[in-house]
Amino acid sequence: MSEATRPQIGLLEGLMTNRAMRRFTDEPVDEEDIWTCLKAAVQAPSGGNIQPYQFLIVQDPDTKLALAELYRRGWARYEIAIAPTGFPDDAAREGWERNNRATVHLAQNLEHVPVLVLLLMPSIDMTVHDDEGPMPVGPTHASVYPAIQNFMLAARSLGLGTAMTTLHRIYEDEVREVCGIPDRYEVLALLPLGHPTGKWGVAPRHRPAERITSWDRFGEKRTP
Repeated sequence: MSEATRPQIGLLEGLMTNRAMRRFTDEPVDEEDIWTCLKAAVQAPSGGNIQPYQFLIVQDPDTKLALAELYRRGWARYEIAIAPTGFPDDAAREGWERNNRATVHLAQNLEHVPVLVLLLMPSIDMTVHDDEGPMPVGPTHASVYPAIQNFMLAARSLGLGTAMTTLHRIYEDEVREVCGIPDRYEVLALLPLGHPTGKWGVAPRHRPAERITSWDRFGEKRTP
């Protein structure tokens, strides 16, 4: 889709309507759009501006298939482990089933997604020390996830869908081997990227902002 014909959305609309997309068409993704998402990703803040991440863009069919097979192996185990034993009401059950169908579809069709994006992070410790001891200011991951979010929001602005997945980590050693990734890197996330078949919209949340926000002291609530 050209820039002239692509629908324009505001930043807040993109934030509010971006949602996990797990079903995609066969339409290829323009390399220019991939670069746009990457350039947006590296503008995310990171501790000390160190940008402790790298991206691996996978489009090769054989590599995608190998990753998909590992993903399916992980999902087969994970699906059993997280299967709920009951639901508080029909709405909760229907919501879980709808989400699970989309998750199963992605697992069954991952190799057909036009682009798979892997987010890599070297295994480093950002803890610093002084005479009083260690200062654990936060994990390195905190400097990576903003880049992932930027990538996903940039994709949304281009009409592309994504979903942050981590099931590949069940077989992370095999993933590194398939992609030639050095052992010193964690593969933090796998983002399928393509033209979605679903609709954008405000996703339902069981815990709205007012329920999980305190003001001045923990437990003190306000109503918007």
